Amino acid sequence: MRSATFLSATAVCVASFGALAATPPLPTEHLTVEKLAARSPHWIYVFDGAFDNEIDQRVRLYDGDNYRTLGQIDAGFTPGYNISPDGNTSVVATTYFSRGSRGTRTDVVEFHDNTTLSPIGEIVIPSKRAMTLPNYFNVAYSEDGHFVYVSYVTPAASFGVLDPVQKKVLGEVDTAGCVLVIPSGPNRVSSMCESGRLLTVTLGPDGHETGRAMSEPFFDPDKDPVFVQGIPIEKGYAFLSFLGEVREVDFSGAAPVFGTPWSLVSAAEKGRWRPGAQQVGAIHKKLGRLFVPMHEGGEGTHKDGGTEIWVFDMATHQRVARWPMQSTVHQKVIALQVSQDPAPILFAALSNSDLVVLDALTGKVKHVEKHLAQTPWLLLNP
Repeated sequence: MRSATFLSATAVCVASFGALAATPPLPTEHLTVEKLAARSPHWIYVFDGAFDNEIDQRVRLYDGDNYRTLGQIDAGFTPGYNISPDGNTSVVATTYFSRGSRGTRTDVVEFHDNTTLSPIGEIVIPSKRAMTLPNYFNVAYSEDGHFVYVSYVTPAASFGVLDPVQKKVLGEVDTAGCVLVIPSGPNRVSSMCESGRLLTVTLGPDGHETGRAMSEPFFDPDKDPVFVQGIPIEKGYAFLSFLGEVREVDFSGAAPVFGTPWSLVSAAEKGRWRPGAQQVGAIHKKLGRLFVPMHEGGEGTHKDGGTEIWVFDMATHQRVARWPMQSTVHQKVIALQVSQDPAPILFAALSNSDLVVLDALTGKVKHVEKHLAQTPWLLLNP
């Protein structure tokens, strides 16, 4: 009986195998990349630099209207990130090691097409790029897109000048201890110095230095240092200090011009309330609104994040709104960015890696995206 059963089962298997063998193979699948639709002012690039996976960081493109991730750019080890002036290209300054987390080091600047997020070219650079928390000034384009600048620290400070079209290194400029690359115009770069001054270097068409000048101090690094995460304004950047001073710098001319500082806090609030975050503010240029994460804390709390978002009128320097965050999302705000359209969205990254989408006119929470930005830096298309 057992033999008969075994033979019957074997016959069924053989018959089934024969039928399968006669079936034509499935067609080969080929991976494709879809092009993104026309850019929306509510799309935001979310830097996800997870410290629990430093060698495989990424930049995600997120849709603030439909609340979904549209794609991502792989960004390697502790990358710098920025976008070309026309918004068509992402630039990533990153590092790779031949054995993953060790071995031969290769520093590279990579270019990605923002319609597909696919890589379209790269430039191998000297292995000494600055590895810091994200900001606008690790890697940056010139105003006309003719040059790309990369900040170097060895710990000697300098910056590289690259040709993004020919994909080659044009040169290197020593900055005498001043760091980062703050572009202005088609051929000027400013770096921040430990004395509170700005060093401005002028370049020729070949990317080589033709002149330099040192400004007067615009902040006192011993009494009240500034966050290096400058906030774009119409003709330059606003820098916030640890104690809540706003220092606007006009970079449109041959030399930086410093505006009169003004304060985020009243006399009674000074030293008690202060800004604090990894991306410490956002400005809607046409509305003239400054959004800042604020918290109660003492010295050394400048990275703690905000329990409230304060909103200021840039023309009158008056606070016009105060939005408690811990009562609504129960976390601290550690990065802010605002869209530049007439119906603006405020994006707030939280200390637990969530991304909050708010109405920038009312502060109303529209959506909470879970676990999107572990070490956040939020960047909009120009």
